[in-house]
Amino acid sequence: MIGIRESFQISTRLIRIHRSIRLAVSVTLSFTLLDSEEEMSGPQCCENPPTLSSSSGAGCVTEIGGLKAYVSGPSDSKLAILLLSDAFGYEAPNLRNLADKVAGAGFYVVVPDFFYGDPYLPETNIPVWKKAHGTDKGFEDAKPIIAELRSKGINIIGAAGFCWGAKVVVELSKAGHIQAAVLLHPSFVTVDDIKEIKAPIAILGAEIDHASPPELLKQFEEVLSTKPEVNGYVKIFPGVEHGWSVRYKVEDEEAVKQAEEAHQNMMDWFAQYVK
Repeated sequence: MIGIRESFQISTRLIRIHRSIRLAVSVTLSFTLLDSEEEMSGPQCCENPPTLSSSSGAGCVTEIGGLKAYVSGPSDSKLAILLLSDAFGYEAPNLRNLADKVAGAGFYVVVPDFFYGDPYLPETNIPVWKKAHGTDKGFEDAKPIIAELRSKGINIIGAAGFCWGAKVVVELSKAGHIQAAVLLHPSFVTVDDIKEIKAPIAILGAEIDHASPPELLKQFEEVLSTKPEVNGYVKIFPGVEHGWSVRYKVEDEEAVKQAEEAHQNMMDWFAQYVK
């Protein structure tokens, strides 16, 4: 027979064991959540930050749909292209130079400031910044821009999104707001998103990309192959990393060459479907 004292000691040990198990589970879950948050924040998304310049580019800054935007190209054009930036925003010189290049093909190009003057910076707290600048808000902010463009007689609109901006482009396509889409090293885009795409889409990805690894891009390709009503393709650039199309160093000839190949693919797509 176990005495009262022994029974009490056993019960105490069981309680301690139970508490230890709960603590271990709690700690494990906490680390799992932290790992997920770190993965979602996409460390590659924040690498190679550009030197932002409010005066870069041959175009100008104006207001469209209630947002500041860098615009370039003929304002009387009936064809428009939206370039939706990565987390570093609309003052990135390489992005503005690309906008000027697209504008040279006759498009009216708009690069909105979806971050309201608060782009991601190296010292930025990622979770706080992401909460303030979700892609869902970017999608809502894009609607008035498109509405204003259409009010000016622009009925054919294409959109290209880089990293963060790619998710916004996907949402615009799903809602039928654009006539052509290009995703460059996309973040946050899912297989289910691709299933709902309505506009012709080109997906340009990097071989070295944690946000959208080649395995995921191949799943996108498989989905597109089941949607004959939507023209699209996936291209994986060998040897390049996430962000290569806009975060290259201009003095790096090979990096420039790889970025320009993606730029030409994008422009060819728009030439085919935004006309």
